Amino acid sequence: MGEPGSKAVEYALLGILALLWGSSYLFIKVAVAEIPPVTLIAMRVDGAALFLLVVLLVRGRSLPTDPGTWGMLGIQSFINSIGAWTILAWGQQFVGAGLASVLNSTSPIFVFLFTALITRHEALNGRKLLGAILGLAGVVLIVGLDSLSGLGQSVAGQLACLIGAMLYAGSAIYGRRFASLGALETALGTMLWAAAVLTPLAFVVESPLTLRPGMAALGATLALSVLCTGTALLIYFRLVHTLGSLGVASQSYLRAGVGVILGVVLLGEVPTLPVLIGLFAAIFGVALINFPTRRQA
Repeated sequence: MGEPGSKAVEYALLGILALLWGSSYLFIKVAVAEIPPVTLIAMRVDGAALFLLVVLLVRGRSLPTDPGTWGMLGIQSFINSIGAWTILAWGQQFVGAGLASVLNSTSPIFVFLFTALITRHEALNGRKLLGAILGLAGVVLIVGLDSLSGLGQSVAGQLACLIGAMLYAGSAIYGRRFASLGALETALGTMLWAAAVLTPLAFVVESPLTLRPGMAALGATLALSVLCTGTALLIYFRLVHTLGSLGVASQSYLRAGVGVILGVVLLGEVPTLPVLIGLFAAIFGVALINFPTRRQA
């Protein structure tokens, strides 16, 4: 992704990351109609790994060779994709889409708690805490207050969604270990691990070779692989080092707004006042989280 530039560039990349990950739900909905979930995830990471490998070769760069780095990449791959995606997919079977979106958006709260209580790897203050709380409140308003009506029911599924958010939080913190490796090498390494685990799993639990998906499902899967995974991870691992763990995790608040914006632009939908307030709250919360502190200035 190149050397970190101005903060304006990093904030723009944060918005692009939210757009890419927010739009992934649309591509998944199209693809999963013809491709079963585990096979779809395997195709997603396989395609992303191939895309990132091509980028690596074009740039004339190479992957690390020491076992220790590959061990850390394996851990990163589990908490960022293998484990998080699997447990979220399981939990969302028992939790409504709205509530799942809210629970999945709590990762900045967990980053704040883990940083304050355990790692203490970056500066925190009341403004960032306010931003984390305000952003989550914005997501609730965007999704709808009625989405919270199921809170406390299907406890196992809701707990799974929260564990997924905790894994995402851990990924944003653990990803700091790869500053010297580079975003491209880190993204490719994690996807190679994910492909090595998920591809055999797809053959065990499903029958990928018997599938005959149409062009729409294949196109959605390609977009999911190249844009929402490969390209998104390049941006993600850059922002881990430029905006910090809490900063990059804050994109989860913007993802909820992506659906609103896509609905307005593509479908001509008119958002309600609570949704507009929620969108403003989510954006303002992200701004509070990422506004530079004196130590960063």
